[in-house]
Amino acid sequence: MGVKNYLIEGVSGTGKTTVAEELQRCGYHVIHGDRELAYVGDPDTGKPLSADDSVADSLEWKQAHHIWDVEKVRSVIADQGKAISFFCGGSRNFSRFIDLFDGVFVLDVDLNTLKRRLAGRPEDEFGGRPAERALIVRLHATKEDIPNCGAVIDATRPLAVVVDEILSKCRG
Repeated sequence: MGVKNYLIEGVSGTGKTTVAEELQRCGYHVIHGDRELAYVGDPDTGKPLSADDSVADSLEWKQAHHIWDVEKVRSVIADQGKAISFFCGGSRNFSRFIDLFDGVFVLDVDLNTLKRRLAGRPEDEFGGRPAERALIVRLHATKEDIPNCGAVIDATRPLAVVVDEILSKCRG
């Protein structure tokens, strides 16, 4: 929905939602991808799936099939009613739409910061249970679920500094 469109990615606990909320507070247009675009589906075809479609309804299966609706992403990007739009969240099919963005930012934190943030999550939020935390820690180590083409942003710094760096890179 912007003349310029940016993706903000990172593993759970790196601050995507917090950054998105701060960008909104500053007046920017933000799409919360995990709330507005996400569903369980085949990352290659986009076909919606249910837990019944998996051989084993595991946490890893759910994570691997957390995808965004590519046509919705295209539609929002095609509407150039805003100067800048930020898409925040994680998607296992980002390779199907990442080329549509003017820039990609990958939020990153050290392992201790990640563990501290996850420890503060309630059980009903992803990352609030021990098995989810273990998966997130593994994904943090392997970087397998995040784009490798983005500008890495150190999200251990104060929120205002993180947002200012993102906005500075958008202007540059």
